[in-house]
Amino acid sequence: MGGEWGTDGTIPAMSGPRSAGLDASPADGASDDTEVLPAPADPRSGRRRRRRRILIITFTTLLVLIGGTAAAAGLYVRSIDKSVSRISAFAQVPAQNRPPKAAVAGDALNFLVLGSDTRDPENTGGSRSDTIILLHIPRGHGSAQLISIPRDTWVHIPRSKDGRHGNVDAKINAAYAWGGPALTVQTIEAYTGVRIDHVVMVDFAGFKQIVDALGGVSIDVPVAFTSTHSLNANSIRRFNQGPQVMDGAAALDYARERYAFKDGDFARIQHQQQVIKAIMSKAASGGILTNPGRLNAFLHATAKSVAVDDTLDIFSTASDLRHLRGDNVTFYTSPSAGTGNVGDQSVVFPNRAKATVLFTAVRDDNVPGIAAAATAK
Repeated sequence: MGGEWGTDGTIPAMSGPRSAGLDASPADGASDDTEVLPAPADPRSGRRRRRRRILIITFTTLLVLIGGTAAAAGLYVRSIDKSVSRISAFAQVPAQNRPPKAAVAGDALNFLVLGSDTRDPENTGGSRSDTIILLHIPRGHGSAQLISIPRDTWVHIPRSKDGRHGNVDAKINAAYAWGGPALTVQTIEAYTGVRIDHVVMVDFAGFKQIVDALGGVSIDVPVAFTSTHSLNANSIRRFNQGPQVMDGAAALDYARERYAFKDGDFARIQHQQQVIKAIMSKAASGGILTNPGRLNAFLHATAKSVAVDDTLDIFSTASDLRHLRGDNVTFYTSPSAGTGNVGDQSVVFPNRAKATVLFTAVRDDNVPGIAAAATAK
């Protein structure tokens, strides 16, 4: 059976171990002229290569939307790591203003993931960050908790180190526009009380190439809707309710749509979380691990879409996170007290009492506490 995409960018989900041949042929963008990374030379290293690829995929998929990057050993790291951009995220953060790391947290890690959508036709926010995620990796690095913070959350933006920006209440994504990663780190740390260890930035427009390199991802659409800001020539794309396989364009449209929903950005956050998990599940599957062409295309597409802070040791982090999989990654949204207006701005008001409980649990590496606080009514 062929793997042709429908005119709306989706094909129906199919039963059985394979869906429309998606695991059998190279994805769009992974044509015959795609350079395939050579395997290690040791002929006895089949199982070792698989473990190495799982390590690569673990870190890549963990950070792919959250800031996916490619980490590997040997030839992989030399080829992919060169494509990952580096940013200075902490040099301009006043040390005296940073929250201390809780001793009880041990080797737990906190990543700040910042996403923008440079090709969103409705993105008029300039360099503002469209997506903000606090990614917590508990002690032992066996699971992950991702907490999305709505971009319109109304908070205090601290004064930047150079004194030119901040010291005013505003939408949380203004921090990036005014002071880049450094002021965003200051703002998130001031709001949450959680010390940020690393920063990952991702251009969500890269979703298209990443998903296509995987051969599509399976998404269960909770409610049918029509996007009027899609990548289709007429800007219209219809999403039917239920399970379906989406190509890159459809997945990007699904993850960026907010105007079709009453709860706007909250629905978009839910869809982004769905796509992240679908990418992680597909990328960690045997289909991509055993397909060098698709693996190569996926890693290169991911690397081109992300940047990481200049203190992050990619290979060491990948090794630490090698046991992480989609089924032990949990998604939450920072508590809010509803939406409203401040002047002429539509904003999200944080529920500060609930947020304090949630982020205290993050700071103390209390995973059950995180779950309880994030789901409390």
